[in-house]
Amino acid sequence: MKTILIMEDDPHQSRLMQRLLERADYRILIESNGESGLRAAMLSHPDLILLDMGLPDLDGQTVAGLLKASDTLSKIPLVVVTAWPQDTAAAIAKAYGCDGYISKPVHAREFAAQIADFLKEKPAS
Repeated sequence: MKTILIMEDDPHQSRLMQRLLERADYRILIESNGESGLRAAMLSHPDLILLDMGLPDLDGQTVAGLLKASDTLSKIPLVVVTAWPQDTAAAIAKAYGCDGYISKPVHAREFAAQIADFLKEKPAS
C-alpha cells in the first residue's frame, strides 16, 4: 500500500483528500504545517507528498526547497495543491522542482486518478 503525506492546513481540504485517497487504497498521513510535515516526511519516507503552498509556519516554497535539497527526500514525488491560478501554480511547481500541481478545490472524480499518474514509475533517463 502506497503512503501519501498531505501537508495542508485547511481541515476540510485535508479530510476531503484523505477520504478520496483512502477509498483508492492509499495510506494517508496528514500534517497541518510545514515543520511537522518535514518531520513526518523524514520519519515515514512517503511515496508521494501533497503540498499546500499556504502553510501557516513555513510557506510551501520553503518546504519544497528543503525537501528537494534533502538527499533522502528529494526523490519523493512532490505535488503542489493550491488555489492559485493555474499559470502561477505551474510556474511555482516548476521553479521549485515539484513534479506538478493539482488545483483546489480537488475534483472528487479525478483526484485519485491524478494521484495515480504522479505515482507511476518514471522512465530512467
